[in-house]
Amino acid sequence: MPFYYKLGTIPTKRHTQFRKPDGSLYQEELISTEGFSSLYSLVYHSNAPTLVKDIGAAKEFGPKAALTKNLQNRSFLTFNTAPKDDYLESRVYLLFNNDVYLASAAPKKSMTDYFYKNSDADEVLFIHEGSGVLKTIYGQIPFEYGDYLVIPRGTIYQLHFATENNRIFITESLSPIRPPKRYLNQYGQLLEHSPYCERDIKVPQDLETHDTLGDFKVLIKKQDMLYPYTYAAHPFGAIGWDGFQYPYGFSIHNYEPITGRVHMPPPIHQTFEGHNFVICSFVPRMYDYHPLAIPAPYAHSNVDSDEVLYYVDGDFMSRKHVEKGMITLHPKGIPHGPHPGTIEKSIGKAFTQELAVMIDPFYPLHITQAALEIEDPAYYKSWVE
Repeated sequence: MPFYYKLGTIPTKRHTQFRKPDGSLYQEELISTEGFSSLYSLVYHSNAPTLVKDIGAAKEFGPKAALTKNLQNRSFLTFNTAPKDDYLESRVYLLFNNDVYLASAAPKKSMTDYFYKNSDADEVLFIHEGSGVLKTIYGQIPFEYGDYLVIPRGTIYQLHFATENNRIFITESLSPIRPPKRYLNQYGQLLEHSPYCERDIKVPQDLETHDTLGDFKVLIKKQDMLYPYTYAAHPFGAIGWDGFQYPYGFSIHNYEPITGRVHMPPPIHQTFEGHNFVICSFVPRMYDYHPLAIPAPYAHSNVDSDEVLYYVDGDFMSRKHVEKGMITLHPKGIPHGPHPGTIEKSIGKAFTQELAVMIDPFYPLHITQAALEIEDPAYYKSWVE
């Protein structure tokens, strides 16, 4: 996972002549990971993907730390950031370390006059509000509320929105995003006990081949710099492709929760993983059914990892006050747990409608100035008030 997939027209044998109706050759490109030793796809372009006409001046595009050392439970209200027309200008970096960047975005308009490529990181876009279509050289993926869009590094893409009010929670992974290893067999197939399967994956469809020359602006992120490239050929000029390396979607609403007689630990919610961090999905589910069960989570110490919870929707049995788009940061080194009164209140409850995304990085997160500007400064006192 991701599994082998193909779309469009491809030759019967790789690395062989593949000609257009006019007799000229399609241009083959290998898009690979870890050199030539891991996942890859072969893409067949109408025009060479190397036709660079101009490179403009680069500008900084990445997080900067305002606070590098933290031992305080914190909360940030991402819906307090003002929407902006442009997708990249609306991206606000909040928390980061050497493995993962976390950001929010509230773009109002579609990407129509440029394309974007992150050459540093796989991106996981969680669609909190809005709908539209992710367009890439691999095809199109419609998205809506609750979708994860997993976009491998090096993928040129555009987001076309059908809505004006859009909220996205963004994870940039400096390593490949994968399903948890314990959900996979030795062939990469999702196992029977996995909380989702290949049928739940949204693969690219409706391949559009743009055999067009002109001036095409592609903004490329590399080492926290944004480079404006102008290409002579349309970036979405593929006639076909096949392989294992491509963007895909997965709806949090298709995550099948794992439940038990007593409270289950957070790893049962794991959905994806990167190097030194995991992504988890908390979804509506039945509560624990032991006759003496306490559905609210027990207090626990973050000994090995920071914990970031992005609240999406619903009520949370362990919190007194939750807002949509609220992020909590519980750093390694101190315990956290249910708010006062919520443990007793949870007893006897049969079901929860909570919806949230959790990121657990194994190394401490730095905090940006943009995050501090939307912080609830009293959050760390919420267990005694």
